[in-house]
Amino acid sequence: MSVEEKTEDQTAGATASSIPPEELARLSDDIISALKTVYDPEIPADIFELGLIYKIDVDDDRVVKIDMTLTAPGCPVAGEMPGWVENAVGTVEGVSGVEVEMTFDPPWTPDRMSEEAKVAVGWY
Repeated sequence: MSVEEKTEDQTAGATASSIPPEELARLSDDIISALKTVYDPEIPADIFELGLIYKIDVDDDRVVKIDMTLTAPGCPVAGEMPGWVENAVGTVEGVSGVEVEMTFDPPWTPDRMSEEAKVAVGWY
């Protein structure tokens, strides 16, 4: 399964997988819920709503691969945030492992934030 810039209202885009579609949908929802428990310490919004998650893949072995970014390359928690993400997603039932890849391509901009995140930071 690959979920790119997925919002709660979208359904997961699935490729040929040995994981049944219903299970893939549940995993996707639970992974996103787990990601929403991780907050950027400088901004009062979770990393999913901030648009810091670029891609989520679940392979047939139920290993979750996440491409993510930070609001800025010099973010003070750059070394810690991937571990927070790994720990949160690793608690999801059915996930056998988590790999987090940090990327700055494309660079994050506030345009990636959801309406919920913009409200949380007072932009509306």
